[in-house]
Amino acid sequence: MKCLVTGATGYIGRHLCRQLLARGDSITALSKTGAPLPDGTPTTAIDLARTMPEQVLFEGVAVEFHLAGIAHQNAPASAYREVNELATMQLARMSAAAGVGGFVFLSSVKAMGPATDARERSEQDCSAPVDPYGWSKWSAENALQAEFARGPMGVVILRPALVYGPVPKGNLALLARAVRAGLPRPPDLGARSMVSVADLVDLLCLVAREPQPGVRTFIASDGERYSTRFVYDQLKLAQGRPVGRAWLPAAGWRLAAALLDLRRGRQGETTFDKLFGTELYSNRAVLAATPWRPRLRLQDVVPQMMSPGGDGG
Repeated sequence: MKCLVTGATGYIGRHLCRQLLARGDSITALSKTGAPLPDGTPTTAIDLARTMPEQVLFEGVAVEFHLAGIAHQNAPASAYREVNELATMQLARMSAAAGVGGFVFLSSVKAMGPATDARERSEQDCSAPVDPYGWSKWSAENALQAEFARGPMGVVILRPALVYGPVPKGNLALLARAVRAGLPRPPDLGARSMVSVADLVDLLCLVAREPQPGVRTFIASDGERYSTRFVYDQLKLAQGRPVGRAWLPAAGWRLAAALLDLRRGRQGETTFDKLFGTELYSNRAVLAATPWRPRLRLQDVVPQMMSPGGDGG
């Protein structure tokens, strides 16, 4: 199967390309810089904020995996819209025009807006996004639904929860470094859904195998509930150290988080909410519609995160 992958050198893109090649698929890999993949596979440089790929790259492609986008950066709202929404639609139209059978769009649970309570949310439990990133993903989803719901090309929108892997990224990487530096044990507040990068790549490959006409949307999570304290404890245990006691009360954490937000000029979700909020997402729809089953849990991967080759080596 011939596949086109945008964002090929990104965290998820590298894992996806490696798995596609291992399965015997051929890939046309696109990246912003044109840097090769870790195994030396070349990529084609495409900056989606400025230009689109040449139509010839879509010829003979069975599935396009659209992973490229602007994530959690301090970019203007117009930049999020240009790349995450408008470029997504242009790529989907080019795929459809070339007769590509499937278009897989990596969205985010942030497209669903903030949670209004502590319940586990399904694909339909959406509220208005509060940041440009969430809005751009939500707008792209709606545009894909409006244009391709009745077309022959099968479009799958995947909304992964927080993605973890052997080399942690984002907030997980920050927490891993903080644990190594002696961060006190956090209070037992909140819970979040997550999914391993290996399981997410399995799902990406699975939904691309037999595209169904129209648009389908799935949340990707491993079905577990992770609090910051649970993650902290697992990171500590992976170091062979006791978890210690939670000597800093929740009020102290709230004050420290507010000071950090003030220093950084943070807007939108606060640091305290990122650490101790509740964001739970149901994977029941994808389990019912596909044979995909998550194989990993965070505790299976944490030892690799804390190894010399992981984040905190």
